[in-house]
Order: sequence, then structure tokens, then C-alpha cells
Amino acid sequence: MTKSRYFIKESDVTPYSPANHGDTVNRRLIGPETVGAQHIEVLLGVIGGKLGAVGGGALPHRHPGIEQVCYLLEGRARVEVGGEVSELGPGDSCFFPADAMHAFTRISEEPVRVLVMYSPPYGESKDKAVAG
Repeated sequence: MTKSRYFIKESDVTPYSPANHGDTVNRRLIGPETVGAQHIEVLLGVIGGKLGAVGGGALPHRHPGIEQVCYLLEGRARVEVGGEVSELGPGDSCFFPADAMHAFTRISEEPVRVLVMYSPPYGESKDKAVAG
């Protein structure tokens, strides 16, 4: 397969398990190392591998100087940010302001598939996240 400078396939990206998350596998689709993006990063997160088991996701944490957006593709999640709590399903999204403590927990039996966008790119750097 020819590597493109602009087009990324999920299957071509190495999965990893992020720190401070349970039962979660991410794939960094768009970022400095995949397409050379300098101001945005897009990940595909899959939370929960076992059908019938609820849970998994991000424990309370914040990202100093980094904004985050989540867009749910499949499954349901409970999201907390800024003293507000909401249940999200497919087609719903949420915004985490820079420095805001937030948590994201799967509440559906089926896995959650979520697009996660960071600006500026997060790069899963330990110095760019603070656990709650």
C-alpha cells in the first residue's frame, strides 16, 4: 500500500492504551506524525471490549492548555465537565475547555466508538495531562 500524506485508514494506525483510561484503545488518525498536522489532532477511541460489561473510559483529568472535543459514533457514555453531567449517544458531542477537569465513562453494554479532537495536538504526553 502506498502511504498517503493526506488520507489515513484506521487499520494502518497503531493502537495504544492511553494513561488514566480503563478498557480503552486509541488510534491517532490525524496529527503531526501521520499527516504533519500542527494545530489539531484527531483520535478514534474504542472503550469497552466485552459485550454486556459496562464501564471503562477516562478517569477524572485535565489537559493544561489543550481543548478537547468528543463526538460519539457508537454506544453511550456519561460525561462530566465543569460541574455538569450528561449522557451522550451516537451523534452527540461534548467540549472540554483547556484546563477543565473532565471524565468520560461508558454506560452502554456495547463498546463506545468516539472521535476525539485536541487543539493543539496532545500527543499523549504525560506532561500534558493532570489526573484528578
